[in-house]
Amino acid sequence: MVMTNLWVMAAGSGESLEEMLQPDVIGQFLAEIPEKALRLGARVLLAALFFLVGSQLIKLVRKIIKKSMQRAGAELGAIQFVDSFVKAALYVLLFLMLASSFGLDAASIVALLGSAGVAIGLAVQGSLSNLAGGVLLLILKPFKVGDYIQEGSSGKEGTVAEIQIFYTKLVTPDNRTIVLPNGSLANNSLINYTAQDARRMDIVVGISYKADLKKAKEVLLQVLEEDEAVMKDRDHFVFVDNLGSSSVDLGVRCWFAQSDFWPGKWRITENCKLALDRAGIEIPYNQLDVHLDRTQAE
Repeated sequence: MVMTNLWVMAAGSGESLEEMLQPDVIGQFLAEIPEKALRLGARVLLAALFFLVGSQLIKLVRKIIKKSMQRAGAELGAIQFVDSFVKAALYVLLFLMLASSFGLDAASIVALLGSAGVAIGLAVQGSLSNLAGGVLLLILKPFKVGDYIQEGSSGKEGTVAEIQIFYTKLVTPDNRTIVLPNGSLANNSLINYTAQDARRMDIVVGISYKADLKKAKEVLLQVLEEDEAVMKDRDHFVFVDNLGSSSVDLGVRCWFAQSDFWPGKWRITENCKLALDRAGIEIPYNQLDVHLDRTQAE
């Protein structure tokens, strides 16, 4: 590299390489190296200090925006989305300022990015789709943080924990984290299980064909009447759901508040079994009748 620079300097000044390779020239070049290294080190140190200060300012700005949105009564999902967007934008601005401190023209960088916009757009079209999907989710509000949802195309489900700029995080009942792109959530159907205040419970209980049908219905209805969490102002009843191959299937239907649904369903299922046992009503196993043709057997 040094020899190349000397060749260029010799060609530009009209002097021969031998004249350029004088001890005083080489010595001057070597003498400037520590000064240049010191300047570069000082610039890197200042850039690192500037980055640390900028990071703290970004955290402060994010905190102010969060508190302002909380005081305004914004939803948690909207706060998380705006926070992630502001964080990304401010860090991009910070890196552009750092690049300028090293002699790179920020306007030239922006112009270069603009000229390469088509290529960049094709490369990040998935991310842009997720960004647009996140904006649609905030505007249309098909769910909010804390809702239990199921995504239609993949069947992934869980409680919404975070709505970020590109992705939404779900937490499953067994405490796994699922990360779904906002684009797929905005463009596909989904089920929001907790959007309403109440949820209907349906279970099927099979009884023997020999059992007293009316008595079985009364026993199961009594289970619903005695459960305090069952919403008494909504329909709750027992009905014949199906005449199966081995049993008469009774449908047990009632309503719970969202917070009581799963504990209530498990409790009602258990109590139905216990109540039928006390009443002497059989819950049969699958049965298969085999007919033997004696004529063919002989």
